Amino acid sequence: MLSYVTGKMAVSMVESGEDAFRKIFKFYKRRVPPPDFSDVIDFSSGVPSEQVVAAKLHPAAVSDVDAARVGLQPVRDWRAFSLQGHPGFVFISNPFLRSSQPYWVRQCLKTYTQKPNICNLDMHMSPSDTRDIWDKSVHGLRRPPGGQRDPKTLLERLRWVTLGYHYNWDTKTYSADSCSPFPADLHLLSSHVTAVCGFPGFISEAGILNFYRSDSSLGIHVDESELDHTRPLLSFSFGQSAVFLLGGACRRDPPTAMYMHSGDMMVMSGQSRLLYHAVPRILPPPEGHAAPETDGGPAASPQDGSVVEAVSEEDRAACCRYLRTSRVNVTVRQVLGPGQSLPETPSSQRRTDAGPAAGYHDGAADSGRRRRRRRSGNGDAVET
Repeated sequence: MLSYVTGKMAVSMVESGEDAFRKIFKFYKRRVPPPDFSDVIDFSSGVPSEQVVAAKLHPAAVSDVDAARVGLQPVRDWRAFSLQGHPGFVFISNPFLRSSQPYWVRQCLKTYTQKPNICNLDMHMSPSDTRDIWDKSVHGLRRPPGGQRDPKTLLERLRWVTLGYHYNWDTKTYSADSCSPFPADLHLLSSHVTAVCGFPGFISEAGILNFYRSDSSLGIHVDESELDHTRPLLSFSFGQSAVFLLGGACRRDPPTAMYMHSGDMMVMSGQSRLLYHAVPRILPPPEGHAAPETDGGPAASPQDGSVVEAVSEEDRAACCRYLRTSRVNVTVRQVLGPGQSLPETPSSQRRTDAGPAAGYHDGAADSGRRRRRRRSGNGDAVET
């Protein structure tokens, strides 16, 4: 339920002619005075709300063994919710096994950042400089914080990585000639989650990894570049918590604020697939929410057929250092429906770089750039 303060804000926004979403986005983003977070929905708390209802899942779609192979609890133990007025939206409160999150965090930081995947650093660095981002960063991440400010590693300068069909931030499109193999382990995880939510046969064709620092935000946008909107959009979060805003079909609809903690998932399908959404704020996880690096100790020995591998103590320590101030979000999309295909981009229009790097409003950005229109994490221009 929207708080009294937020509700009054929404009314004044509509009356003033300024879109409600933008005002509430700025309300949660502001630093001085800090906003009141007491009415942000926390699905992990179990506190009932008139807006929150249990989501219908399909436990028989994924066996306990198959769930464990991608690091998930048995489906019968998942806590899944929907929101009144947002059909097709499913929020799953951290269904990961206690020892499996470090594997997925390591994949996001170490494996998915490898070439031929594209990242924001490619637009102003040579291909040789952006190869092996993890290897070039891990020494700095493993080093204990010193008395003076250490220079940022490449990993700490990373803002986004694209997988599969690479999203073109300039044209807001995908093309047949800009594609790399989609990670098999991430596809298996995604296909299991979508099957449980009633979408068997999901094909993971594109992914965007967003890397947030404590002063980052993701602007107001709709994910509509995929050709097939009947297939769901998935979101996985790791590390620091975030305030997520889910709005309506137009920006004058006031959004609902909710927390996303490490391990939480969202599935947007049906009518919710094309709703406005944004992330105005990154926050430390609340008490009782263990970060992945401290969640359950060393990973157990993987069973036969498991994609989840044990993470070395060295890699775990590096991930731990990174996640102390950062959040990683992974969105997975099916781009094409049956019989659909993407056009090839004419050679004269092909990109020579990875597109704009301003996927976020970043606190480290210079003040002059803050006044200009920026691009959100999926390429939509937004006012900040």
